[in-house]
Amino acid sequence: MSELISDIEGGIRTVDASVDASHGILLYLEGVTVSFDGFKAIDNLSLYIGDGELRCIIGPNGAGKTTMMDIITGKTKPDTGRVFFGQTIDLLQLDEPAIARIGIGRKFQKPTVIEPLSVLENLELAMSGAKYLRGLMTTRLTGEERERIGAVLERIGLSDLAQRQAGILAHGQKQWLEIGMLLMQQPRLLLVDEPVAGMTPAEMERTAELLNSLAGEHSVVVVEHDMGFVRSIADKVTVLHQGRVLAEGTLEEVQADPKVIEVYLGDDHAAH
Repeated sequence: MSELISDIEGGIRTVDASVDASHGILLYLEGVTVSFDGFKAIDNLSLYIGDGELRCIIGPNGAGKTTMMDIITGKTKPDTGRVFFGQTIDLLQLDEPAIARIGIGRKFQKPTVIEPLSVLENLELAMSGAKYLRGLMTTRLTGEERERIGAVLERIGLSDLAQRQAGILAHGQKQWLEIGMLLMQQPRLLLVDEPVAGMTPAEMERTAELLNSLAGEHSVVVVEHDMGFVRSIADKVTVLHQGRVLAEGTLEEVQADPKVIEVYLGDDHAAH
């Protein structure tokens, strides 16, 4: 519990109005390379995410997808390259808590909701931080805070379950709650790792609706293996392979790319 509280406390933030995306690009990775024990996990990677864009990142295991997100969030520092948030914020000069505070949120594959607390309390904690947990039963929310929580509950589809203990939610509901916890922190950019792993078809459809609803208001980068789900959300897809961009374009374009078929999709996918 203490580690979760620390993570949340470090992640309290509001949208930073000074993020300059006037060129239409919110996130820049340019010539980024990082090696672990001589192995290049990321190899001269350049990637640009538009302001308000929903981008899907796909690729085989070991392609560098997780390392890329680690670099963006400050968990891993690259050997070479530039990583900027907007025109002026050099992410390589910031640590993980500072990167969270300026408006970059990350959702890992496994939900990290605080299971003994209710859905509502999880959202309150995400908004107010560890100091709120210490006075969870006595602190009164302002009208504005109640409105924010209500709006997020509606967006993630859990309004009717606000008082339910998070630990007894269905798998998909826990994923939506964690996305809601990120939204309480008002991120400009969300990094979402394999959000539909283990979900039912109905949960996957609802997750697609949720992520599509966030685009425009937020930039959303989704790492995913399920190609049916990618088809339901992606305008633009980036394929990573061996730490580099192998292909980029619409899903139809990358699925037809011979290089992508060879290293990732296989001939069976090409027919689809």
